[in-house]
Amino acid sequence: MNPLPLVFHLDFDGTHYRRLLSGPPETSAMKAGAVELGPGETVGEHTTEGREECVVVLEGEGRFLLAGGAELPLRAGTLVYCPPETTHNVLNTGQVPLRYVYIVAKVCLPDED
Repeated sequence: MNPLPLVFHLDFDGTHYRRLLSGPPETSAMKAGAVELGPGETVGEHTTEGREECVVVLEGEGRFLLAGGAELPLRAGTLVYCPPETTHNVLNTGQVPLRYVYIVAKVCLPDED
């Protein structure tokens, strides 16, 4: 498998979710998408399972909600790392759309000697 370089334009045209990368064979293991949440909206609680996830906030503000009650602030220019097996949600706490890109990849453990 030899994935090819790709370019995506992040035009938010009222679409709340847009898949950017779908995984193999398009990529080696990575998936990505663009999300737009209106004021007060959430993406819905979900888990990373056996994947790592990064959320890169492009516009707006919100909270990254972790199971157990912890919250991380989100605003434009923020990157959040979410480890494998972590239940979480994203909430728009602002008055304008919260726009972000998420990137997930399967955990690859180093070879043991």
